[in-house]
Amino acid sequence: MYKQVKAAAISLKPEKWAKERNANKLEAFVRRAARNDPDLIVTTEGVLEGYVVMDVIEGRKSAEEMIEIAEPLDGPNVRRIQSLAKSLKTCICFGFAERVGTDVYNTAVFIDHAGKILGRHQKVQFAEGANASWPFNRMGTSLRAFDTPLGRVGIVICADRWNPMISRTLVLDGAQMLLIPSYGMKNRMQNQTVLARARENGVPIIQANVGINLIISKGEIVAYKWGNDQITVGIIDVPAEISTTTARAQEKEYFDSQGQEMERRYRET
Repeated sequence: MYKQVKAAAISLKPEKWAKERNANKLEAFVRRAARNDPDLIVTTEGVLEGYVVMDVIEGRKSAEEMIEIAEPLDGPNVRRIQSLAKSLKTCICFGFAERVGTDVYNTAVFIDHAGKILGRHQKVQFAEGANASWPFNRMGTSLRAFDTPLGRVGIVICADRWNPMISRTLVLDGAQMLLIPSYGMKNRMQNQTVLARARENGVPIIQANVGINLIISKGEIVAYKWGNDQITVGIIDVPAEISTTTARAQEKEYFDSQGQEMERRYRET
């Protein structure tokens, strides 16, 4: 009981504080990925502004500059990617610094093939920790999956992937796949961690990390590519929604095949 979805991951490396150039690069790479006719394109964390929060924390830039470069959910570059998704007739997920009033969140959005934002996730686990005096680096306060034409989706941003409770909560909320925009480490341990999240929860994962793409389906890696600015395409099997209806359909499929299989085994015995 699976539905096949063709996914593309882009390990796009943005330039810090170069929002216009990053938006142009993002559009160019999405258009290249769309040549493969994917149902979904996922790219990296902080792709618009260049994931610049550590520049502020470490004193190289000001909080005001971070707030200025962040963009609201209805900002011009978000709208630009909405129009792009609609014109290419594909779904797109990407990360950016989201301005909400005078606060900034590390956010990723899911845009459907009609250009509509169907869901977003604000990062809830920071490698650098959190401080109430940092309006430029607010933590998300909820974990919610959301419905899309491809199935119910959960988004996990970078360091979120290390905590199994985060992914598990999204799957318990009905997520049939997990998307991971990231700008983090790309060593063997992170690969094992993402694989573990897929196997623990029985759902496919598409990760677009700066420097590495990783697509997992049915607990196995189906596509992988190392390096910045790479496009990786793979087919994922999205499990059917959990319900008594799908359970009975799967039950029937099993028993329809059981007799033949048991007879074959009996003859061999």
